[in-house]
Amino acid sequence: MTLLREAIGESLRRARIAQSRTLREVSNSARVSLGYLSEVERGRKEASSELLAAICQALDLPLARVLSDVSTAMAEADDLAARAQREWVDAGPVGKIADRTRIVIPAPKPDKLVLVQAN
Repeated sequence: MTLLREAIGESLRRARIAQSRTLREVSNSARVSLGYLSEVERGRKEASSELLAAICQALDLPLARVLSDVSTAMAEADDLAARAQREWVDAGPVGKIADRTRIVIPAPKPDKLVLVQAN
């Protein structure tokens, strides 16, 4: 499951890179430290609403668009995870899978053989 701060950070980073801007340029324009902006982009720090607004303004990007894009991306990720879960559950009876599964155990090397006499 993707965290909201990770999705927001990814969206901000994509926007910055699409504009061919550096972290330093955006951090100066948003009046936030370069290190903190980097942490926000990597999803390590939660951005306050004020900070998020400043970053969006520095990127000339409407905050509503960022939130909409993030909401859509998270919904798609949730749908994909739910579909994968359904497909895994609907894979069929275990017996069918077990019939096609083979375990291959390599033969021991001749110098490691131990003879055991059966009674």
